[in-house]
Amino acid sequence: MSLAADPVHAGALALLATPSQPAERLAEEPECSLRTPFQRDRDRIVHCKAFRRLKQKTQVFVAPEGDHYRTRLTHTLETTQISRTVARALGLNEDLTEAIGLGHDLGHPPFGHIGEEVLDRRGREVFGRPFHHNEHSLRVVDVLERLNLCAAVRDGILRHSSRTEPTRSLEGRIVRLVDRIAYINHDIDDALRAGVIALEDLPREEIAILGPTGSRRIDTLVHDLVETSGPAGDIVQSEVVGGAMLRLRAFMFERVYLGDTAREEHERIERVLSTLFDWFCERPQELPEPAEGAGDDLADRVVDYLAGMTDRFAIRAYTERAVPLGMEVLGPPLRD
Repeated sequence: MSLAADPVHAGALALLATPSQPAERLAEEPECSLRTPFQRDRDRIVHCKAFRRLKQKTQVFVAPEGDHYRTRLTHTLETTQISRTVARALGLNEDLTEAIGLGHDLGHPPFGHIGEEVLDRRGREVFGRPFHHNEHSLRVVDVLERLNLCAAVRDGILRHSSRTEPTRSLEGRIVRLVDRIAYINHDIDDALRAGVIALEDLPREEIAILGPTGSRRIDTLVHDLVETSGPAGDIVQSEVVGGAMLRLRAFMFERVYLGDTAREEHERIERVLSTLFDWFCERPQELPEPAEGAGDDLADRVVDYLAGMTDRFAIRAYTERAVPLGMEVLGPPLRD
């Protein structure tokens, strides 16, 4: 069964779209007369504290000098915007797509993927349990913020990561794939701005296929995704364009995400988060009271607190506990 692939005439939802009703929530609640269940979920996510903290969490570059580098919040907004475009073109449920896109990174810790690696390693060493941001995002909406989201939104948040099985909904699969489309291209833009790579470093064959600029590449990738997914009845890319994107992603891991600049930051971030991890494990009395229903397990309390920190809050917490007065770490002292 094919999907609608005409953004001009696709007014009604496609047969494979996820219906907005009935709402499948962990706890039943009265319906709203103005908004669909997925619209209500979107609004709950946007108004929660974890969403607001994304503006001070690293995407790739830690505490960058300049106002135009992406943060975890701007990444979330770019992913959501592109995902909605794809959903509309395919006649799928835009409200569900938007809610998943806005909520997919709520559980990301400070300092980007490096921060996630540190929490994962320390959690395994000390508590025998891993840390994955997609799983923590679900804990944020279920336990820490208690948003009572619909099952399809929760499933899309949990399964947006490539380490999991694909989501049940096509809308969730859009966000899962567009997440990569967004971060690969905006991270190239930020890496060029930071001088980590130069235009001539980008792989020529892949750039020739996808386009010379971020906007052209996103346009190519979105058109390919819509035109390939429509006849397939699933969210898929063509071999040519999808293969070029994966090779460009591999380039970014080699030169940017795991490159020399990232390794230099890794050591400093490791020091900050590991110090805080050990500090709160040894001094649980300094941890805030757990959220209602979150339990009193030490592992949960330490990880919840650290993962919820913004970059600058983590830097300040480390500075207050481990750095002599007058010294700096990861930049100048912060003032509220």
